[in-house]
Amino acid sequence: MKLLSIAVPCYNSAAYMRRCIDSLLPGGEDVEIIIVNDGSSDNTPDIAEEYRENFPGIIKVVNKENGGHGSAVNAGIEHARGLYFKVVDSDDWVNQSAYTQILDKLKELLQSGKSIDMLVSNFVYEKEGEKRKKAMKYHHALPQEEIFTWKDVRHFRVGQYILMHSVIYRTNLLRDCGLKLPENTFYVDNIFVFNPLPYVKTMYYMDVNFYRYFIGRADQSVNEQVMIGRIDQQIKVNELMVDYYVAEKQHIMANGKVRKYMVNYLDIITTVSSVLLIRSGLEENLEKKKELWQYIKTKDKVLWMRLRMGLLGNAMNLPGKLGRKITVDGYKICQRIFHFN
Repeated sequence: MKLLSIAVPCYNSAAYMRRCIDSLLPGGEDVEIIIVNDGSSDNTPDIAEEYRENFPGIIKVVNKENGGHGSAVNAGIEHARGLYFKVVDSDDWVNQSAYTQILDKLKELLQSGKSIDMLVSNFVYEKEGEKRKKAMKYHHALPQEEIFTWKDVRHFRVGQYILMHSVIYRTNLLRDCGLKLPENTFYVDNIFVFNPLPYVKTMYYMDVNFYRYFIGRADQSVNEQVMIGRIDQQIKVNELMVDYYVAEKQHIMANGKVRKYMVNYLDIITTVSSVLLIRSGLEENLEKKKELWQYIKTKDKVLWMRLRMGLLGNAMNLPGKLGRKITVDGYKICQRIFHFN
């Protein structure tokens, strides 16, 4: 069995996938790199096959019909033979020093007979055109260099959450919790870091800048105008997360720290959905915003109250054009502070 499986979802990634894969190869025989070709029409499959031929003990190639990012991640989990599982998108890469430290720590834990459900590390926004790179760190919220549980988790800052770039899961935990991401849908990485949480019991945090998250390409899914154009998919993911919270509520409520974190995460996702709907300036999208909040209220009134009456919920529902202008201005300030798209 490999120590770590790394899934690399690829869709027409020929222009940049080599940098990603080359950054992962130094993991050597401890790692399997699963290149998932998600129905590419460029020469992505040829590049993937070239790597498989050159590194047969490390590279695995999965060719499938196009089904979107979630479908590619599902395929990665299905084919993973590593004890732990990580997703690295094909336009991103990892830092070599941090990579070595993480693999050494996973080996050390394994050799000492200890198991963790989730390892968390930092990621860096590699934003196009910016010299100063912002690192997302968790040292104020999570204990360092020790195995800990949810009761040891401290307060996360506003706008700061554990993202897909931050996590390495125990592979069987993903299978045991039945994680299945929706196909042909964008923004499912939010589900990837949300649904498994009630099943995560033991964690480990390393304060190293491991994952390099490239952001700034005009066609990137997180580009604001692209997100507005795909707003129905953002809403779909938002509603699926609400559905999951309601379905798993009894399990979630058993741990107050898990519940608090998941509600706060839903708060930020619903805020993103709302502000993009407002930012579009379209009447039909303002109606969709009302429908989203009504959906949450119908599903779980207590959850709705927590989201609607909170600081962000109030800010997203200020009345009239002036209220919407204040909301958008606040969003722009947050963009500058937190450096998201």
